[in-house]
Amino acid sequence: MDIIDDRHGKKSTIISLQIPVFAWHEIIGGEGTIADAILDRIVNSSHRIDLKGESLRKEILKKE
Repeated sequence: MDIIDDRHGKKSTIISLQIPVFAWHEIIGGEGTIADAILDRIVNSSHRIDLKGESLRKEILKKE
């Protein structure tokens, strides 16, 4: 929470996850209000790029 709070509205933060946004609350865990505050700061002011498709790792493994 401290990291996100310190950077919110001041600096850019890149977060890369393979977990869908709807599951973040459960993963952050802890007290519900803290998870809500973190997600509010991250999600509401974010630029999201959702990638879809097959993993490139599968293609690399097929070639080996």
